This record gives sequence, C-alpha cells and structure tokens, in this order.
Amino acid sequence: MAKCAICEKGQMTGHRISIERSQVSRRANRKWKPNVKKVKIVEDNGNIKSIYVCTRCMRSNKITRAI
Repeated sequence: MAKCAICEKGQMTGHRISIERSQVSRRANRKWKPNVKKVKIVEDNGNIKSIYVCTRCMRSNKITRAI
C-alpha cells in the first residue's frame, strides 16, 4: 500500500545509527515510508479512479484531481 502509483516510490530500508556511539555495533534496522495519500483522479478517458499518490507527484501536477 505504501507505494506511489505514478512514480513507483516505495518503502526504503536502512540503519538508524546512534549519535553518541556511531560504531558498527550500535545500529538498528529502520524503514522509511513515502508520504502517500489516497486521491481521486480523472483518467484520460474521463473515468474517475482512486489511487495512492505521493505528495511530490501531487505538487508537480503529474495527476489531475477529481473534484
């Protein structure tokens, strides 16, 4: 669910590293999720469809929102 239907941006994994002890043994696994919203869009043929879109695609006008 946490994936953009336009740009395919999805969840990323990595390590949370402690500031005081930034050694290799002081790592913890972590997930970063994109800011994805469920919006209604207008397709090219005029149909209204509900998809998950990240906020960057919303700001750059890659979709046409239904009113």
